[in-house]
Amino acid sequence: MAANLTREEEQRVKLFTDEVNLHRHRLQQGAIAWKYAVKFLMARKFDVKRAIELYLAHQDIRNIEGVDLIDDNDAAFQQELASQKLTILPSRDSRGACIALLTARLHNPAQTKHQLVMKSLILQLDTALESYTTQRNGMVFIYDMTESKYSNFDYDLSIKILNVLKERYPARLKKVLIVTAPLWFKAPFKILRLFVREKLRDRVHTVNIKTLSAHISRDSLPRQLGGTLEVHHGQWLRCCMATSSSQNTDIRNDIDNYFHTYIEPPSLTPDGSSSGSQIHDTNLVISDMESETSKETVSEKHSDEDREKEVTVEKDNVKSPGAPEKPPLKRQRSPASVRLGEQHKNVPSLPCKKKSPADKDDFEESIHQPDANGLTVEQLETYTRRKTRRGLCKDYMTIKAERPAGTFNNARLKNNIAKNRYSDVLCLDHSRVRVTPVDENNTDYINANFVDGYKQKNAYISTQGPNPKTFAEFWTMVWEQRVLVVVMTTKTIERGRLKCGQYWPLEEETAEEYGDYIVINSGSRREENYTLTTLILQNLKTGESHDISHFQYLVWPDYGVPHTASAFLEFLFAVRKQQAERTLELGSSWQGHPLGPPMVIHCSAGIGRTGTFCTMDISIRRLADTGLTDIPTTVRKIRSQRAHSIQMPDQYVFCHLALLEHAQSIGLVPELNLTGFEDSSSEDD
Repeated sequence: MAANLTREEEQRVKLFTDEVNLHRHRLQQGAIAWKYAVKFLMARKFDVKRAIELYLAHQDIRNIEGVDLIDDNDAAFQQELASQKLTILPSRDSRGACIALLTARLHNPAQTKHQLVMKSLILQLDTALESYTTQRNGMVFIYDMTESKYSNFDYDLSIKILNVLKERYPARLKKVLIVTAPLWFKAPFKILRLFVREKLRDRVHTVNIKTLSAHISRDSLPRQLGGTLEVHHGQWLRCCMATSSSQNTDIRNDIDNYFHTYIEPPSLTPDGSSSGSQIHDTNLVISDMESETSKETVSEKHSDEDREKEVTVEKDNVKSPGAPEKPPLKRQRSPASVRLGEQHKNVPSLPCKKKSPADKDDFEESIHQPDANGLTVEQLETYTRRKTRRGLCKDYMTIKAERPAGTFNNARLKNNIAKNRYSDVLCLDHSRVRVTPVDENNTDYINANFVDGYKQKNAYISTQGPNPKTFAEFWTMVWEQRVLVVVMTTKTIERGRLKCGQYWPLEEETAEEYGDYIVINSGSRREENYTLTTLILQNLKTGESHDISHFQYLVWPDYGVPHTASAFLEFLFAVRKQQAERTLELGSSWQGHPLGPPMVIHCSAGIGRTGTFCTMDISIRRLADTGLTDIPTTVRKIRSQRAHSIQMPDQYVFCHLALLEHAQSIGLVPELNLTGFEDSSSEDD
């Protein structure tokens, strides 16, 4: 097909070539070909100045990506081309635009260099643009995310492709169609839209398979997108290789013949643009992505338990804990899957995190400081043996009888009371964690308290197990306090009772939305006594994200406490190690305490096992620092910040025995002698 330029258009091409050839002469390059010049004028509607700017930008990207240095013997590049990750369909839309298809699930960011993908992209676009019909009528870019996982998404590559398409390639980008975008894509999508001009932003749509046909007819879509079109990628690659290696003037006819399914484009206006109206369905831009959001809205209601009273709230159909809202999509990975991954130095990164409210108090003095009071390990062993289990339980009851050190006014407010899982486990006012309001009640309340660690202010956040009504507050707190590690010391169900809501996506490569945040499960590892899950927390408002290490301890018995402390101690030290590694990854962006931001610790009520964990961590750190320990004082101080911490006598006893077991394991005592300690039966938890 001939270009069929008007006289005015030919004059503009002449002006363009004269200017560009001066530039090329200075670089000791030959004159630009007429047909090559036309591409840039077509792309900018024959605006000479804008076409020259596009030409210069395009030459830069070709040099950066080494597009003109195609080696037929480059096996990695040939594999990239053959993967069908990117192809040009043998069809056009109703206005004659060619259709580029990028299939996200065939993309593995960890294994293939960006340069290979960009070289494949530009070679295929070059070939498509040999057609005058494509030059005139532009291109539709489909990003098929069907059954893709978070591990398939490459943020930096997406930015590079968008930058090329919007301002560095001589093709009229008519629209970008993102098909079946998963929930976790919402935050990156908002950021990606910022990188395109406002005019183009209106042409970026998220659609599902059904609504895709509102943009492109089914006979122009492949079967994977609900259409009837047969894709002939091998035939297309032969056209591409002929374009890159041959000066055959007939190649344009071969390419035009490849696009066998399309409707003749409408009449053109004098400026070369289509006279037809564009499809603008604003409901498609975000609505399909929004429709995938699934939230729990029912409240949990437990049966009465011994020593526990719950707030009575409405009960609808509570889903089975541990089960995701909807099953994740599964797909066998194609053998043609390819590798991707190097980041380009000019690609913008996600915004840096701002300093959080948790930072300001990190070097204030903790209530747990070294002093001369306390017992050595030998003294603790003697003290424990002489006290016996009965005596330690009696000491605990004395501590339990002491009045809480503060008020609970905020926890008892009308708008807050339903946020308390148990009616007798409330949040002290002076140490409570405040969160940005997430609902119409405009309350900053969450049942959570800052608790100091050994020589570390606000080392922990002790909180209740989240329920569906508090999931959004929980993740808001995690974000705002820059939490890196969440420690869960309960199962979601114990003794047939719901102890904690499923507040994170259970299945790998799935996501859930909680208020202004999306949580993505990017993988988990099951150890003998606990599960470690890596979660990605994304802020929908800012597009920022960071990793969270989620620990769930699985072997605390339904009744009582562990018979030995070894598994619990192993768990505690694994948590410490992960906190240290995550803090190190923050680098200079973290200016707080060297041990890092607060760790979130929770069980069901956030006082029993949670208090046990904090007591043990503080006691072990103090023992390592001073050689002394003082469990009664430690428990009292923890309770002054999180009321009722250490909920049962057996938990108090466990702290003594576990600390002795730890001391023995590191060689501080050769052998424990607790003869006579078990003089009475223990109480059940």
